[in-house]
Amino acid sequence: MAPKPGVLYVKMQPAASLAADQFHDWYNNEHGPLRVRLPYCQNGFRYRATDKEEPEWMAIYDFDDTADLANKESYTKLRLPGVASQRELDVKNNVVIDRRMFDLVETKQGDGFRQLEDIKNVGEENLILAVGMTVKPGKDMKELEKWYTEEHIPLLAKVPGWRRSRRFLTSAVDDSGKMEHLALHDYAPKNGLNSSEEYKTATSTSWRDKVMQEIVAEKSRREYSLYYTFGPCPRDLTSLVTDWSHTDSKTKTKPPTQGHWGVIESYITTRDGAEIPYRLEGSSEPDAPLIVLSNSILVEWGIWDEFVDAILSTPGNAKYRILRYDTRGRSKKCGTVRISLDVLASDVIELLDALRVPKATALVGVSLGGATALNAALKYPDRVGAFVSCDTNAKAPPSNPKAWGERIEVAEKEGAKAQSDEKVVGEQLAEMTVRRWFVKESYDGGAMEAKIGKVKQMVHDNSLEGFKKGVQALYEYDIKDEMKGSRVKAAFLVGSGDGVLPDTMKEMSQEYGKGAVYRVIDGAGHLPMVEKAKEVANFVTSFLSS
Repeated sequence: MAPKPGVLYVKMQPAASLAADQFHDWYNNEHGPLRVRLPYCQNGFRYRATDKEEPEWMAIYDFDDTADLANKESYTKLRLPGVASQRELDVKNNVVIDRRMFDLVETKQGDGFRQLEDIKNVGEENLILAVGMTVKPGKDMKELEKWYTEEHIPLLAKVPGWRRSRRFLTSAVDDSGKMEHLALHDYAPKNGLNSSEEYKTATSTSWRDKVMQEIVAEKSRREYSLYYTFGPCPRDLTSLVTDWSHTDSKTKTKPPTQGHWGVIESYITTRDGAEIPYRLEGSSEPDAPLIVLSNSILVEWGIWDEFVDAILSTPGNAKYRILRYDTRGRSKKCGTVRISLDVLASDVIELLDALRVPKATALVGVSLGGATALNAALKYPDRVGAFVSCDTNAKAPPSNPKAWGERIEVAEKEGAKAQSDEKVVGEQLAEMTVRRWFVKESYDGGAMEAKIGKVKQMVHDNSLEGFKKGVQALYEYDIKDEMKGSRVKAAFLVGSGDGVLPDTMKEMSQEYGKGAVYRVIDGAGHLPMVEKAKEVANFVTSFLSS
């Protein structure tokens, strides 16, 4: 059977006892993203009625095939106890929900139409006129459809601000028992609805009068303005009110408290199936400038803890949002493609797309993450405002495959396993790695013991399978020539004790196309944001404001 594209059309009215922020936090950070994350769901939007009638809220999701709404377990299980969170169950008990499924029948769109889910159209506003109709007993729905197709939509297309009209019929998978014709008309916020001569003409023809008198039994008409556009993962720091964890433990939220900012932790799934966890925190403004942090190999986003605290706790920096994520290779969920520097750069863009961020204010990366930040700026200059590349190289040394191959052998020989019985990198390589990364004074002096121990544990716990796949990105790459033509604002930062890299990165800064800031952090090794977090944070924010 051929697929029938259509929409899930939902009208909602929260109880007066349900706080608005609680309602929005649930819908924006849990309910909506879980549906848009489904591979057969194209998008999701929330709308708010422009009048004062109830229900006040409406949501639309476009699906490839409405049969998926009834037959796909990945969708149907979202409402079941044990999969749906307790918050989902509790909040829905305080919301009156009218949920309908419609099959798409016809689409007409004008030159002004924009796919609002596309990242390039972030900030575009919209108004929808929703018109539902049923026909009288014994009357044929096709008579209503004929008028709509041949006269009504062509006339509406002449109304100032018209963008698109879509017609739907109640889907066969809808169990409401009511056949309805639904028309959704997209308009620009400033339009000729209700007042223009074109609209008066479209709603006052003799054919329309005849249809309304002889065929239509019931009619509903509401205008809605766009309120929120979903992505496939939660991002709304504005409405956070619940310290909450989903049943899968992959998504968590923490509302802001006195002296601390709100936090969302979740994940994206890339086009090739890699699962990339992320942590979003800081300013609750939806368009706040975003700083993206990219890790070195063998660690997770916790290496940036003190760095992030130093930025966001400094007066004047509360304007920033900060995004951290675990690079492919941290876990065994690495996707199906061979991991390369280009793949890692594309992961940054997929994260930005999922969070609906048209352009990152800055990428800051260290080691493999430093090369990723540089490469992302080279490959996607329209999506990156600036970057700080730390302790890295623009070209893989020829010795890399052999050196990393020997380290893999060390881990394989040890054969360490996690409690889950998954093979991990283990103690021996963790000790070798951390001793290389930190200067001797930090490692042996005692003051850094807790921090170094935390990093060492990260290395120890890294999936061995993920490490073997992720490290391939370091085997062979060369972006030195490409770097010479870049115009993105750049800085190169390096720990003074990081072997030959201070000289290497000084040369990189001199060869960079637009010219770049060069900074050495004294008393630091390969991870200066761990050893000298405040100094690096001050440099980054000063660089961004210069």
